[in-house]
Amino acid sequence: MKKTLAVMALTGLVSTVVQAQQRDYISIVGSSTVYPFSTVVAERFGMNTDYKTPKVESTGSGGGFKLFCAGVGTNTPDITNASRAIKPSEVELCNSNGVKDIMEVVIGYDGIVLANAKSAAQYDLSLRDIYLALARNVPNPDGSETLVENPYQTWNDVNPALPNSRIEVLGPPPTSGTRDAFAELALEGGCKTYGWIRAMKKQDKKKYKAVCHGVREDGGYVEAGENDNLIVQKLRANPTMLGIFGFSYLDQNADVVQGAKINGEQPEFEKISDGSYPVSRSLFFYVKKQHIEKTPGIEAFLAEFTSKKAMGEQGYLVDKGMIPLNSEYYAKIKSNVKNGVTL
Repeated sequence: MKKTLAVMALTGLVSTVVQAQQRDYISIVGSSTVYPFSTVVAERFGMNTDYKTPKVESTGSGGGFKLFCAGVGTNTPDITNASRAIKPSEVELCNSNGVKDIMEVVIGYDGIVLANAKSAAQYDLSLRDIYLALARNVPNPDGSETLVENPYQTWNDVNPALPNSRIEVLGPPPTSGTRDAFAELALEGGCKTYGWIRAMKKQDKKKYKAVCHGVREDGGYVEAGENDNLIVQKLRANPTMLGIFGFSYLDQNADVVQGAKINGEQPEFEKISDGSYPVSRSLFFYVKKQHIEKTPGIEAFLAEFTSKKAMGEQGYLVDKGMIPLNSEYYAKIKSNVKNGVTL
C-alpha cells in the first residue's frame, strides 16, 4: 500500500512538472504604456490563429525586467514590454540568471504629456518650469549657485505667468519606464538650463543625476501607480491637478483631458513623430529567444506585432495612439526580428 501511494505521489509530481514545462500560451509583462498596444496585438493574435491569446500583465518597465530576467523556463515571462531601453544592470541581471539571448524590438514612439482636465485652462510650460515645480532640490531663489529643498507650492511661485494653483501632479512610480523617461527628458531637460548645474555632470555625475532626476516627496508629486486610466479619472474629478502619462492615453481621452504645451510645442502626433515635441521617447518589447522553442506561438506573435497591418504607418496600433517608425527604421526592425538578432 505504501509503495502504491509513493508511486501515485511520484506520478502526480511528474505530471505537475510536465504541466509546468508545457505552458501553452505566451506570457507578457512590463510597461503600462506599452500594455494597450501589446493587448490589442494579443487579442487579434488569439482570434486569428490557432494559438491561445497571450496573457499580458501591466507591471511597469522596471518590474517587467525584474520578472523577465529572473531566469529561463516557463515560470518566467517570454516577453517584457518597456517604455525605455533596457539598462546595462538589467542585462547583467539577465545574464547572471541564464537569460543570454535577448531580442530588442522598437515598436514606435510615444510622447509623455502633462495633462489636466479640459474644464480648466491649458498649461504652457517650459522644461525649466517643470523642473522647478517637481524636483526635490532646486536652485536657491536668491540667485546664488546653491541648491535648496523645493520651496515652491504653486505654479505661480514657479513662474508668475502660470496659474495660482497648488502644485499637485499625479505620476508613475519609480518602477515605471514613463517615470524614468520623464526624469531624463523633462526634469533633466529643465535642470541643465542652469549652466552651473550642467557643469556638475563632468565634475560629479552621480550628484548631477541626483539633482536633475530627484523628484520631490512633499506632496507636490503624487505617485499614482501603474494605472494611467486611473490618473485620467482623477484629473477629470479634480481640475486643479495635472497628470503624467503617455500620449496614447491623452489621445484616447481627448474629450476629457488636454495636454500642456511644453517649450511652446503641443503634444501632437506629428510633433512627436518628428521630434519637435521635447518629451518624446521610443517604445520597446524584449523577447527571451531561449523561449521561442519552449513556448508555442512566439514567432507567429512577433510576425503579427511587426506586420505592416499592426506597426505600419496605417496600422491598427496607430489607431490606438502609437507614433509609427519611419519606413527605413521599420524595415530594419522587421529584418532584425526575422533574423533573430539579439543584443
